[in-house]
Amino acid sequence: MFFCHFFCGLTKVSYLCHMQQGKYLCVAGLVGLASLFCSCRSHYSLSGIERTRILVDSRYDAQIDNSLNELMAPYKHRVDSIMSPVVGQVARYMAASRPESELSNLLADILVWAGKNYGETPDMGLYNIGGIRAALAKGDVTAGDVLDVAPFENKIAFVSLKGDVLMELFEQMAGTGGEAVSHGVQLVFTADKHLKSARLNGEEIDLSRNYRVATIDYLTQGNDHLEAFLKKTQVNSPQEDSNNLRYIIMDYFREQMKKGVVVDREIEGRIVIEP
Repeated sequence: MFFCHFFCGLTKVSYLCHMQQGKYLCVAGLVGLASLFCSCRSHYSLSGIERTRILVDSRYDAQIDNSLNELMAPYKHRVDSIMSPVVGQVARYMAASRPESELSNLLADILVWAGKNYGETPDMGLYNIGGIRAALAKGDVTAGDVLDVAPFENKIAFVSLKGDVLMELFEQMAGTGGEAVSHGVQLVFTADKHLKSARLNGEEIDLSRNYRVATIDYLTQGNDHLEAFLKKTQVNSPQEDSNNLRYIIMDYFREQMKKGVVVDREIEGRIVIEP
């Protein structure tokens, strides 16, 4: 490798010198010689791969690095000041699961609740189960807890879907095993993942009527196998940071806390799977 770098460098120097003197013949010789050496390569081949698992546990707690703690202290203080404030309370442990769960019911209801701040009166709310990334423990809910639940940059969105498109959306939801839907939605899926029946606020879906759906911008793009959203109309999807779902969820909890309400939800048969 030394010779390669040496002769390649020599070639560049000679080229500059001899261009001024018109001696191209000598340069050609040096170029050929440099090419010969620079074509050399190291022939390495992979002989094997080894790996090991490094367990990080309490044994490291005794090895305190004070200098590192001092370095991290101001950052930790800043993060704690943002994440630690309590925004509300929940009455029970809440996690997300299909076809229906307490947490998924809550988040879909919050989408409908938020409509009043956007001049909207949604017929229903829909939140994707895959977007719910953590559970809530019984008791205080902090800003950090909400961030864990909704870590993405998804924004609230309101769209109109014609009744037949809404039924198509429900069929696609049956294929996923269920998504989070708001109070008043009653869906029955078959065990082989097809839509059996759908009602909204006690009524059959009118195939010719437009329904207003509160959801997130990520889903309105047809993601998570909900392609029916691509047929949406009358889109209201503000993209400022304040419309991020985590802030809307925090606002909901703060409002309930001011009222002295401990937030709760139950599984109420919004989505049922039958044979």
